[in-house]
Amino acid sequence: MAENISLAFQGIWGHKLRSFLTMLGIIIGIASLITIVATINGTNQQIKENLIGSGTNVINVNLTQNGYVYDFSYSSIPDGVHAITEEDRVYMETLKGVDSVSLFRKRQWVDGVYYKDTSFNGNIYGTDAHFMQVNSMHITDGRGFAEEDLYEHHKIAIVDAKAASSLFAGNSAVGSIIEIKGEPFVVVGICAPDTTSEPVINNLQDYYMYMDTSSGTIYIPISCWDIVYKYDEPQSVAIKAVNTDSMATAGDSVSNYLNERVIENSESPYQYKAENLLEQAAALQELSNATNSQLIWIALISLLVGGIGVMNIMLVSVTERTKEIGLKIAIGAKQRRIRIQFLTEAAALTSIGGVLGVIFGIGLSLLLSSVMGTPVSISVPACIVAVVFSMVIGIVFGLVPAIKASKLNPIDALRYE
Repeated sequence: MAENISLAFQGIWGHKLRSFLTMLGIIIGIASLITIVATINGTNQQIKENLIGSGTNVINVNLTQNGYVYDFSYSSIPDGVHAITEEDRVYMETLKGVDSVSLFRKRQWVDGVYYKDTSFNGNIYGTDAHFMQVNSMHITDGRGFAEEDLYEHHKIAIVDAKAASSLFAGNSAVGSIIEIKGEPFVVVGICAPDTTSEPVINNLQDYYMYMDTSSGTIYIPISCWDIVYKYDEPQSVAIKAVNTDSMATAGDSVSNYLNERVIENSESPYQYKAENLLEQAAALQELSNATNSQLIWIALISLLVGGIGVMNIMLVSVTERTKEIGLKIAIGAKQRRIRIQFLTEAAALTSIGGVLGVIFGIGLSLLLSSVMGTPVSISVPACIVAVVFSMVIGIVFGLVPAIKASKLNPIDALRYE
């Protein structure tokens, strides 16, 4: 085998230009495949990060009515739904896939919130003492909620950077007083997420899907929620999963517990349900893959054309080396040895093309990412499979020339001019 490999590389090196032109179809096909797979992987990863965030692993469990999230802004307090207690929260932290749990209430696109003459149309959360830790947030200015703030119903608020900018227009937010439904709340801090992951917006569809166009978020103690909104409103639950893959398990564990614990009637139209962000990501990824699979087929066609080129050049090689083959057969070389020699040469030719294709594919992927901003993720398994696949192409398309060479009549081959 070592001798066959040596002869194969000698033959390739002896006809450098012809060998390169033969490999060109394989190089283009493999480079196209690597680029497409890298783009698909990069897009899928970006979709997942846009929906879930980079390493936050947080999933919300909300009260639903007939499958839709219950809107407390326009609906009354639902019957038969008990409040979630602190004992429930502690127990939920022991469920499978759960790292930590927080209780909160929420309003979106609120009205009745002002700082002097400036109105606010963002989000308001009523949060417990665990909300910042569960959602991986920290205080950048001022302070957070202390235990006495929660238990003594202190009317204070924390705002995020976006709310601070939209409400206070560059002025100091900490110490300012905002009005929520006619009640004064003192801003005591500004918060921000621990991670800086932001959705990547590549087109208008991505903008409408991922971009937050609100004025920001205000957080008040959950104990003060009754002051400005409805008394005894059922809470939502924020869960920090052990890892991203545990998000679905954690969400199902908590929602099942709540439906058994705080919903009076199993036939109730009200049910707690977890957001299935992984399922949403998978659906978007499937849509992306369906589009890109057409490009993969085009790349495979170019590999087929490259394989035909390999077959053609190997047939030419058999013709050129007819006397050499006849001499080997005449001195006792078996047909199997002749076949292996030509198959080795074809496999070596396409393997080199595969390696060069992988190198060009990686370079092209990085170039596209740099120039067009396309997310890419190089797949090592795809690179290995591409090289192996190119070798298989050499063997498959080199089979006919190898068989032809092995079946030459030695007398006719020696007399060939």
